[in-house]
Amino acid sequence: MQIGIVLCCLAMSQLTTTSHLFYIALVGLLTAIFSATQDIAIDGFRIDCIAENDKDGMSAASSVATAGWWTGYGGLGAIPFFLADLTDWSWANIYLLLGVLMALLTIATLLAKEPDIDRSALFDRIDSEGTGTGDANANASTKDKISRWLKSTLVSPFSEFFARNGVKLALSFLLFIFLFKIGEAFLGRMSIVFYKEIGFTNSDIATYSKLLNWWVTIVFSLLGGIVNIRYGIYRGLMVAGIAMAASNLLFAVIAQTGPSTSLLAFTVVVDGFTGAWSTVAMVAFISLLCNRAFSATQYALMASLSVAGRTFVASSSGIVVDSLNGNWSLFFILTAVMVIPSLVFLYSIREHIKNVQNPLAPKT
Repeated sequence: MQIGIVLCCLAMSQLTTTSHLFYIALVGLLTAIFSATQDIAIDGFRIDCIAENDKDGMSAASSVATAGWWTGYGGLGAIPFFLADLTDWSWANIYLLLGVLMALLTIATLLAKEPDIDRSALFDRIDSEGTGTGDANANASTKDKISRWLKSTLVSPFSEFFARNGVKLALSFLLFIFLFKIGEAFLGRMSIVFYKEIGFTNSDIATYSKLLNWWVTIVFSLLGGIVNIRYGIYRGLMVAGIAMAASNLLFAVIAQTGPSTSLLAFTVVVDGFTGAWSTVAMVAFISLLCNRAFSATQYALMASLSVAGRTFVASSSGIVVDSLNGNWSLFFILTAVMVIPSLVFLYSIREHIKNVQNPLAPKT
């Protein structure tokens, strides 16, 4: 997947919006597919590296994973904006550079070792509990092995999740995951457009929205992991949700005052805190819901729901801004209000969240 991203960067460097708009969209789609598949593998890798039912370890791993993601998004993500503003580099040259950087990052993947997980043994344990994955006979025919593989990778991860939690509770978990970050997704989708329309430069965006946000997120990701370990995931989610709604209101203040870099810096710090805190808590929560036998598939199911607001619902955020006649203040107030339903829902399932544990942990 990472090599695929490298090739997409190289392809993008050869395209222009005036002549190759369709191919730009196609390469963008391929980049998204490669990137999403890479994320699934990384999340499965992280879950498999943590001991069973280790809530503290899962919170710590979630904080480090969040910090690592923001290193790429904020740290390396600032490079194109600086180059576009401070040099005569074209976007074609910038995409070439991003391709080279991605190629260097694949070295870490090549050096990483696969976690020592005996999935056949895990499948056998699931079979013994009545949510089987099929015949585990090593001498089974090739057709049976293919059938078992398809069932264990496409069917069993979903059926096991619902069988373990019950349909009502499983749907409750999934609905909360979907609702939690819709407000942040609407804000994030339009943030760069907002910055430019208000009057911030590319360098301002790179310095504050990328670099400053990067370091703020790393610090608060690690602190968020510590808080989740100390006070639990439910409290971490509740605090993060309330702070997330409050931080959105700061963007409404910027919309009223104009391009103040000091106010932008303060807003980025607060937004970085809430974003990091909420992400760490949500990643830890989703990770604990996963059965280690299906870590990547089940995490992908739930994580995709957590970003569905950004990719589907929040795609209409531009239409919302236009319908408000460009009233950015009102738009950001609405994004704050969007957080409230998820907090009400979170409170209603609080006891279930507190009792979440790894499904393959030894029974006590």
